Amino acid sequence: MRKPNVVILGGGYAGLMTVTRLQKQLGVNEANITLVNKNEYHYESTWLHEASAGTMHHDRVRYSIASVIDQNKVHFVKDAVTSIDSSNKKVILENGELSYDILVVGLGYEAETFGIKGLKEHAFTIANVNVARQIKEHIEYQFATYKAEVEKREERLTIVVGGAGFTGIEFLGELATRMPELCREYDVEQEKVRLICVEAAPTVLPGFDPELVDYAVEHLQRKGVEFKLGTAIKECFETGIVVSKEDEVEEIKAGTVVWAAGVRGNSIVEKSGFEAMRGRVKVEKTLLAPGFKDVFIIGDCSLVINEEINRPYPPTAQIAMQQGITCAKNIAVLVREQGQMEEFAPDIKGTVCSLGEDDAIGVVFGRKLKGMPASAMKKVIDNRALFMVGGPTLVLKKGKFKFL
Repeated sequence: MRKPNVVILGGGYAGLMTVTRLQKQLGVNEANITLVNKNEYHYESTWLHEASAGTMHHDRVRYSIASVIDQNKVHFVKDAVTSIDSSNKKVILENGELSYDILVVGLGYEAETFGIKGLKEHAFTIANVNVARQIKEHIEYQFATYKAEVEKREERLTIVVGGAGFTGIEFLGELATRMPELCREYDVEQEKVRLICVEAAPTVLPGFDPELVDYAVEHLQRKGVEFKLGTAIKECFETGIVVSKEDEVEEIKAGTVVWAAGVRGNSIVEKSGFEAMRGRVKVEKTLLAPGFKDVFIIGDCSLVINEEINRPYPPTAQIAMQQGITCAKNIAVLVREQGQMEEFAPDIKGTVCSLGEDDAIGVVFGRKLKGMPASAMKKVIDNRALFMVGGPTLVLKKGKFKFL
């Protein structure tokens, strides 16, 4: 009997959790498992803000996929997906194609710029390891150039962050932490540096506990962050942005603009004919794509509704990893043609937002945390994610151990 081909697209949180669980659940004679990823490594996307600010070396953010997969059971293909031909059960890659019997789509997110003019051309997005490194080096270049040039352009020392969600706030927290060191390194007066957060919504971290939000804002303001809330970015250009609040329009000159105000699913999902909204497919409870019995869609490409509030769950690493566990179980059911597929039910244990260094805010198991206890819990969460994929070996290699 022919072994079915199980093809998993994407080595992010969802895809990697699927493959590491599946290699334990299926024997080598039960299925051909193939993982496709454009890089030879997985990166912790929830750590990218640290690499972007320069508070963590970019190599700490990533680890080799080969180090966590069983290469006797899983065939790894380093390539980029260009399209999915579901009619013929094929995945088209830049350098070939693969046939599948069961497909898992976990291709991750793309930045959502909402059509704002100039954002794609002139703003950075914290999208991957290489861009994180580019942001760090760009900021350092601006500081070095400011110090070297005869006619000082103080806007070089202005950093604008578009968006006050988790990514924007965590990035600002790391920037504010690093700024004294950066100013010493480049002999720049810190009072000349501006860190500006622009958010169209009237509040920071929309939907988060108001008491904790106030703590976060006050903490960042003490470190020099300026907030422009209820303010929309209308245009981005090489030397800054144009914003508007009510009827007032303002130009902010800046040497660095980082866009952190929105993500969408992968555009390949839409191009491949799946019914999607901003690259995200509203999946069945089993994580199958509607109308398909052999295609699972997980992670940032999936949309799961929280029925209590009739709104989608946010596309977090926590949910993506939980989806990977359910997906692996359901693939095993299909391969063996026995048992019943499991319905995915998110188990939200809590949410923690880092504010840089040894500070954070969060709600964990219903309990509010702030300051050092929240920061310690954030590191526990990060280490747990490593443990779930690669066990104690990966935690010892990449984990965060500075809790105090």
